Amino acid sequence: MAHVVLIGDSVFDNARYVPKGTEVAAQLRQRLGAVHRVSLLAVDGAVLANVPAQLRGIRGLPQPPSHIVVSAGGNDVLGLVSSMQTPARTVLAAAELLTAWQAEFRRNYLAMLDAVRGLGTPYAVSTIYDGVPNLAPGLRGALSFFNDVIIREAVTRRVPVLDMRLICNKPADYSSTSPIEPSAEGGRKITAAIGELALAHDPCTLRTVIFGGAAA
Repeated sequence: MAHVVLIGDSVFDNARYVPKGTEVAAQLRQRLGAVHRVSLLAVDGAVLANVPAQLRGIRGLPQPPSHIVVSAGGNDVLGLVSSMQTPARTVLAAAELLTAWQAEFRRNYLAMLDAVRGLGTPYAVSTIYDGVPNLAPGLRGALSFFNDVIIREAVTRRVPVLDMRLICNKPADYSSTSPIEPSAEGGRKITAAIGELALAHDPCTLRTVIFGGAAA
């Protein structure tokens, strides 16, 4: 029996933004079936530094997890958006600013991964989606700096990745209430990928697999 624990932010804790019963956790319970368990510890608005506190909540669950799935980092980048409006003298100067922010993000992301890995439970991480409707092209490009950290560190640790850029790749995948949250349709696609991860991927293989196509 699988027990999937969802950690992180509103990519998983999206109940406020979709009709009741279509949130990610509810759809995942329906997809996996009654024999399996889903626990939601993710919290809307959480940043990387909040993940260790969420992980401590695992101790209070009635059953140990078989899989931990983490979606975190998007709100850390969101906090940089106002700074990204700062004028730069040259393209190189702008790239250097992004590189400095990327380095800080990497430090925080590594600390988060160390906390997750310390539990000894198979886990997967998620990229930050970039298909948000009306997202400025420059911001979409800037996201690649942070997603590069996520992919590189996942490969280094040989853990699976849910590539949200491939999963939530249509405007309909985002909530009309808040366009940076998954819609019911986006949740369906996310749960399809998590379901494949939980039921078809052998965590003992210790290799990075990108999940995204199953959600199409």
